[in-house]
Amino acid sequence: MSTLSQLLRQVSELNPSLGSDLAKHVNALKRDVPFGLHFERHRPESVRLFGQPVLVGDKVHLLPPRGKSTVTANPVLWHVVSIAGDTAKLIRDRAHGEPVEQTAKVEDLVVVAEFRDDIYPGLVQTGEVVNGPDNAPFHTVINGENYHVLKALTYTHAGKVDAIYIDPPYNTRDKDWKYNNDYVDKEDAYRHSKWLAMMERRLGVARQLLNPDDSVLIVTIDEKEYLRLGMLLDQMFPEARIQMVSVVINGQGSARKNAMSRVDEYIYFAYFGAARPVPAPIETLLSDDNQSQVGAERIWFPLIRGGKSGVRSKSNESFFPVYINRETGAIDSVGHPIPADRHPSETDPVPTGCDAVWPMSKAGSEGRWQMARPEFLSRLSEGYIRVGRQGKDGRWPITYIRTGTIQRIKTGEIVVEGKDPRGALILSNDKDNPRGRTPKTVWYLKSHNAGTYGTDLLNEFLPGRDFPFPKSLYAVEDTLRFFVKGKPDAVVLDFFSGSGTTAHAVMRLNKQDGGRRQCISVTNNEVGDVEASLVKQNLRPGDPDWEKFGICDYITKPRITAAITGRTPDGAPIKGDYKFTGEFPMSDGFEANARFFTLTYEREDVVDQNLAFGRIAPLLWMRAGSVGRIITDIPNKGWEVADSYAILFDIDQENAFVKAVESAEGVRAIYVVTSDQYNFQQVAKRFPSGFDKVMLYRSYLTNFRISNSE
Repeated sequence: MSTLSQLLRQVSELNPSLGSDLAKHVNALKRDVPFGLHFERHRPESVRLFGQPVLVGDKVHLLPPRGKSTVTANPVLWHVVSIAGDTAKLIRDRAHGEPVEQTAKVEDLVVVAEFRDDIYPGLVQTGEVVNGPDNAPFHTVINGENYHVLKALTYTHAGKVDAIYIDPPYNTRDKDWKYNNDYVDKEDAYRHSKWLAMMERRLGVARQLLNPDDSVLIVTIDEKEYLRLGMLLDQMFPEARIQMVSVVINGQGSARKNAMSRVDEYIYFAYFGAARPVPAPIETLLSDDNQSQVGAERIWFPLIRGGKSGVRSKSNESFFPVYINRETGAIDSVGHPIPADRHPSETDPVPTGCDAVWPMSKAGSEGRWQMARPEFLSRLSEGYIRVGRQGKDGRWPITYIRTGTIQRIKTGEIVVEGKDPRGALILSNDKDNPRGRTPKTVWYLKSHNAGTYGTDLLNEFLPGRDFPFPKSLYAVEDTLRFFVKGKPDAVVLDFFSGSGTTAHAVMRLNKQDGGRRQCISVTNNEVGDVEASLVKQNLRPGDPDWEKFGICDYITKPRITAAITGRTPDGAPIKGDYKFTGEFPMSDGFEANARFFTLTYEREDVVDQNLAFGRIAPLLWMRAGSVGRIITDIPNKGWEVADSYAILFDIDQENAFVKAVESAEGVRAIYVVTSDQYNFQQVAKRFPSGFDKVMLYRSYLTNFRISNSE
């Protein structure tokens, strides 16, 4: 545009009127030209709701006959006009041509939800595992289209999530992921823009869930999309600080034709607000240097300052002699700084039997100590200055303890074992209390090997069940540790949860420090690589024998259950021990609780009339912290109090309700079912400001009436 601006100026000089007209048109075009990442947004996505009852007014797809693939490129969308018995009358959607009527068996139809549609979500519980304290928050697993689940979570967790960890499809291989119910293969010319459109929609909703004051978004990716993902994150989250890390997941390497073998993947971190990586006792980049090992950290550092600032002219107050007794090697005395225009050779005589040590480089140039004389004397008296053995060149090495290290001595991370004959402290790192380290931007740890601690470890929990490319449990654990270490009540979300590694990692972290963190795992129930064999058996999605092989039912839920109970789906104790941080038998399981749900799609009028309460109930429970039991039924007494929340159904029972809540412990949310704003306010004002006070179903419906802007 700069060249165009110059040309416009030249035109304006020759013909001001023409230049002005051209400038108006160019400025209009400039406003319409986006800068940065360009990609096709494509038509809004849709999802097939297998198992959802077909009703008049629904949008549906016609399923192919049994025995044929359920994947159809650009299937026709129909509207259900009427239903008589087992037959539905349909009319074709205008987007697919002129309206045409048709009839079809209801069993051959599947309801379709487009992402442009407003949805009213609910949850149906499909199981639970209770192996922890009654007051421990439940981990939750939700089976559903992750975009719509994210929409549902805007009602329960807006601004409450501390960390999002996602491992989205890498767009690497055929049948890696679906866009609009059709697999995206490597030959698809729009595969990159479809992937970006898919990610953009979900990240746009996810940002509403993150705590803007202190949270982190973590996204893993490989070399196929990492450049586009980086630009997308930069465009979508301009307020975030973004960093990328390389993680070695296979030291032997994966072959690439006519290219180098790939050994690593990448992780993007987007820091929001005050978020930052917290030091942890993990060295992410080990080397042959002994001091890179945790527990072998360097304690003593050279007293002479290095670098460009390590010259006498920067601070003459730090240029003074230290006199060392040649016989004992101890510091005899400390001289004073000399005038800046004097050379050490022009100073007072050296004490008898001593060598004068000045901050001079080996080349003979004048440097300076790390501190001025008063600070040197103070540290010397504490034993924080040490003299080493005299070298063959006659030089005496002097080292000191840094300020941060002094603090570690005071906190016990470094153990004081006494003093040496020269008066310096004898120190060692406490192996049981290792120093926290800030992670580096390259991670290379044995524990992060995806084959050994991803695929092989998953097979210990689910023998004989395959899942493509699960993450190393310990890699996910370490990644989260840097951000939730100081947050024992953190909420972690994974909306591409796949095999459930993130929830497993959160349970590991809780075990190590007694935390109460909870993980929300979102996945679908696609069957993946076995789809073709199921089709040959005349099965279709929605059939029990099909659904039992879906990701959620076959992998995610059983893996989390096995991790908690310590037993495989067949009831056998899990073999082997957890390694690295926190070693104990896998068969011990975890003191943890988990509940499993499937997303439902409710109708606005049914919700408004309080006829869908049983399916809205889990959302109210999640909003209140996912603790204890769920109020699933409307009681005759008109109100109910659970572990973390209470609901008033009958406004006439206000006094009894208030009294019951006041006598309960742990209640944090109050729900009042009423269509009258005045009645709600009368109840709400009887509770302190610390309660989350919600008017049902106005707050719920208002939240989901907001357009998706698709």
